[in-house]
Amino acid sequence: MTGTTGSTPASFAAATTAASMQSAPKVAKNADPAAVKKTAKDFEAFFITQMLENMFKEVPIDNCFGGGQAENVWRSMMLQQYGRAIADHGGIGIADMVSREMLKVQEAR
Repeated sequence: MTGTTGSTPASFAAATTAASMQSAPKVAKNADPAAVKKTAKDFEAFFITQMLENMFKEVPIDNCFGGGQAENVWRSMMLQQYGRAIADHGGIGIADMVSREMLKVQEAR
């Protein structure tokens, strides 16, 4: 295919890039880099938690703990802590990319 970026048509890529730039949130020019890093790490923890929840959907609930709604709530909280622990110990690289992009947007404004 000519005029494509990877498998995405060039016109679509240009349109989505323009749309995302128009709707980009306002970032203060003097935002604290530590706050940016914390926000990016929180985003990564949330992303990892969502990934883990989808992975654990297929894991059957053990009758040893009784199952039911309480176990679903407990599992959700456990996966949130797993996501936070993974992000706090290096994560999967999303926080670094997100913080770099947030700082780029901040510098551009």
